[in-house]
Formats: sequence, C-alpha cells, structure tokens
Amino acid sequence: MYQLLALDLDGTSLKSDFTISPVLVDTVRVLSRSIPVLIVTGRHHTAAGPYYRELGLTTPAICCNGTYVYDYHQRAVLHHNAIEKSKAVQFLQLAEARHLKIVVYLQDAMLYSSERPVMHVARLAQWAEGFAGEVKPIIRQVDDFATEVDAAKHIWKFVVEGDEVDEFAQLPFIREHFTGEKSWSNRIDFASIGNTKGSALAELIKQKGIAAENVVAVGDHHNDISMLKMVGMGVAMKNADAGLKGHAKIITRNDNDNDHGVAELLYTLFPEYLKSSHPLGGQ
Repeated sequence: MYQLLALDLDGTSLKSDFTISPVLVDTVRVLSRSIPVLIVTGRHHTAAGPYYRELGLTTPAICCNGTYVYDYHQRAVLHHNAIEKSKAVQFLQLAEARHLKIVVYLQDAMLYSSERPVMHVARLAQWAEGFAGEVKPIIRQVDDFATEVDAAKHIWKFVVEGDEVDEFAQLPFIREHFTGEKSWSNRIDFASIGNTKGSALAELIKQKGIAAENVVAVGDHHNDISMLKMVGMGVAMKNADAGLKGHAKIITRNDNDNDHGVAELLYTLFPEYLKSSHPLGGQ
C-alpha cells in the first residue's frame, strides 16, 4: 500500500495552459485526506503557490529542484541549501560573458532579463497577472541581475538558456559547484551541488518515517529522474522526455493535457482511498 504521493507540476499536474484539470483537483483533494500529497517542483514557491492552494494541500512543498522546502501555512523556509553569494556572482559573470539567457530565483521572487528574456518565463509572468494580492506570483523583469543578487538573502537557483548551454554546463567551475538538470532541450536549471528532487524527497520521507518503496512519484522531465529512481513507484507521463521514461516503472496512458490523465493513474494506484468518492469511480 502506497503511503505518499509526490507530484511534479509543469508537464505533469499542469496542462500546457498552466491550469490543472478539475478532475485532478478533486482527486488530489480526496486523496490528501488519507495520505500526504507533496508538490515536488522546479518552480519557485511563489509560482507554485496558486496550485498549492487550489489543490487544498497542507504539506510543505519541495521547490527549485530540491533546493528548499517551503511551508505555505507558516510562510517559511523549513530547510534549504542555497547558492553561496560569491559563487552566484561568478556564475552570473560566466553566463553573461557567453550571452546566455538567464533566470534568477531569489528568496521571494523570480527575475528575468529585460534585454534577453526567457520566453517561457515571460509567459509565466503573463499568467501571474491573473492573480492578485498575496497569491500573485512575484516574477519581475530586470535590467541588472548583479545588483539584485548582491542584495538578496538567498539565491535558490539559476535557469540558463541558449545554444551553448551544454558547453557552459561543462565548465570546471560549474561542474564543481552546481548540479545542472535539463528542463528543456536548450535550457538547464542550476542549483547548488547535490540539490535534486530525489535527495530532498528522500530526506522528507525519512522524517515522516515512510519507506521509499511506499512512495509514488510522477514526473515528465530530466529533473524528475532522481525522484523516480528512489521511490517504489516511479511514473512517467506519456508526454515525458524519453530519457525519463527509461527510469519509470509505468507510463501514463494519456498526456498532461488530458483532463483524466493523472487522475486515472491515481485511481489505479490508490483504489483503497479513491474508489468510493473518486470522480472516475463510476467509470
């Protein structure tokens, strides 16, 4: 019997338009009454927050590919392994010298460049405009990363995009101090060395006294490989990267844009909790 569910967001729980299927929302809300359901994401907590609230979760979230664990109810970071400021400054210098596109994840905000914007983050910024108040994700376009980094309390992660990103990832300084995981064909997420979704999830379930073989994890891209490898049931989405599918025990029948894709999977893996009240229970 599985005792915990770890869900990736983008490409997994989220559809391509950044929404969650109402069927999945209902399913997770029911399931979370019986077992912990965790968001394990590459996103900053400010950009994961609206989904956390929509799903009605009470558990902390693992953010920025395992860099930190965030408690939305306390509005506090419970644990982190942030990037040292001196290393962050050198990272920026190396990336900017190669004219790569950069996104910076600071303590309470995501920053992207006015001069060389990453369009995926520009889309996220437009999405964020649909929210108001404390729920609204903080995604800012800036002219100068160095000033922002110098004033920051914590630097969680960098995202770097460009044709030379693979070469950049092989630089000795980068290899020594950063863990890089692809989030798109020409885009790599860089966190402090050793930070992965899998390592953060392993520590969290250890604290809860749950064995890895009793955990289900669902994901779609390279940064999900570490958690799929360490749990008892690693699941890849139908739309997942081919490299990830090789580490999964099962692959979903439908992709992330199918309203019933992940919900159908959960109904199969957690029948003891969902059979009587699951939206698909009558099907």
